[in-house]
Amino acid sequence: MSNLLRRLHSECGQSPWLDNLQRSYLRNGTLRELIDSGVRGLTSNPTIFQKAIQGSTDYDDQFAGLVRSGVPVERAYWDLVIDDITGALDEFRSVHEESNGIDGFVSVEVDPSLARDAGGTLSAARELHERIDRPNVMIKIPATEEGLPVIRTMIAEGRSVNVTLIFSVERYEQVIEAYLAGIADRVAAGHDVTAVQSVASFFISRVDNAIDPLLERIGTEESLALRGTAAVNQARLAYQTFLSRFSGAEWERLEKAGANVQRPLWASTSTKNPSYADTLYVDELIGMHTVNTLPEATLAAFADHGCVSTTITNDPALAREQWNRLAHLGIDVGAVANRLETEGVDSFVSSFEDLIGALREKATHIA
Repeated sequence: MSNLLRRLHSECGQSPWLDNLQRSYLRNGTLRELIDSGVRGLTSNPTIFQKAIQGSTDYDDQFAGLVRSGVPVERAYWDLVIDDITGALDEFRSVHEESNGIDGFVSVEVDPSLARDAGGTLSAARELHERIDRPNVMIKIPATEEGLPVIRTMIAEGRSVNVTLIFSVERYEQVIEAYLAGIADRVAAGHDVTAVQSVASFFISRVDNAIDPLLERIGTEESLALRGTAAVNQARLAYQTFLSRFSGAEWERLEKAGANVQRPLWASTSTKNPSYADTLYVDELIGMHTVNTLPEATLAAFADHGCVSTTITNDPALAREQWNRLAHLGIDVGAVANRLETEGVDSFVSSFEDLIGALREKATHIA
């Protein structure tokens, strides 16, 4: 493999993470090879685990043993997941140490059915964090309104958090507020903040997937020319927000106390539209203090023919102008963001429930 992934970090300050995990990667050396090629962290989600567990026999023996010993099916699911997560944490431990605790993280998501339940999410997040008990684990919490106070509390307790399912700059600003408030709470309580890390995961391709059809429905020359611009433009505007909020007197006070910036993370970066370049959502979103979490196909494409150059700060005025034109054309980007958040939560809930149902069925056939 080329050195383009390594150059992303060494030349542009962006950390490429892998957006996948399955047990075979831990057994056959695939994950180690990816780390050696420049991958600096890993994210998972309920859909990833559904595909991993239902798509192979790698988990069958462990699951059968758990069922025979009387472990309830849903608890057995978490045992399977946590074993994979801890295996990946071990693989990334050297990256975590060599980066002084900035990279080498592995993210695991709380039960997605709790996304609208602040108390349930907090309880589940704490339990996951304490059960795994590794310095390089990040607990994934959805950026729903109910999730915002949970983020603040988790950060204040010194737990690293991956805030997931962000679809608008407005919600991203609220996520930053929750992070900064949590850090401030922790500093005020006299606790160390140097080991607390967080990323804010902006979902990229789904924005174009939602807005492009609306532009095509309008069908004017102006609207059609804006296809394929919304996702990148919104991310670039989000990055301007990042630069603004992690500067100035308030931030400098927290930074002096040892606080780390909450890095923007670009998620859902595979290109769904075949007419767009397969590395579009990597090439156009490269910048300092960012993370891009890539599925294997996108990672391999970038390693083969990606362009390593800082692009996230390209022409923010044009990004703003094109983004504002969506509203002038009658597209309600706030409504789009709300719909995408609902669909994102529902998709993860569906994956989780489908897998639990399949495991319950499998458990009935275990003697």
